[in-house]
Amino acid sequence: KKKQCEQSREDVLKMGIAKYNAECRKIVMRCAADWEKTVERMGRWIDFKNDYKTLDKTYMESVWWVFKELSKKNLVYRGYKVMPYSTALNTPLSNFEAKSNYQTKVDPAIIVTFPLVDDENTHFLAWTTTPWTLPSNLALCVNKNLTYIKVQCKLVVVMM
Repeated sequence: KKKQCEQSREDVLKMGIAKYNAECRKIVMRCAADWEKTVERMGRWIDFKNDYKTLDKTYMESVWWVFKELSKKNLVYRGYKVMPYSTALNTPLSNFEAKSNYQTKVDPAIIVTFPLVDDENTHFLAWTTTPWTLPSNLALCVNKNLTYIKVQCKLVVVMM
């Protein structure tokens, strides 16, 4: 079954813009909670208590305010550009929407080991997508609220 935000333009109009927007907001908010858990687990530091979502009215109003200020300074111009377009919704797609799932990317991610200070036969595995930062790493951060497991690999114990 299609999600509400994936319907055709006619379906959206039949449903009503307000109800359609409400359904899309529900999906965003449901996904936001999952996203927060995922981002925390990855070890990224984001202030989720003071975040913004592009669907927030205050965010949209700030974008329109910036556009107005740029326009007042004659920094806005009218031009033509080829845009990726959704024929189902009769609307242009954002760069993210247009590019997602359409390109093969080489991921520089690697896994490295960090030996424990008091037991050099036990190592933590660390995954990173920024291997060029490894020479400057001085410590490995762990979360005391997470459960780690030990795995015996030949003569080395690995913490995960």
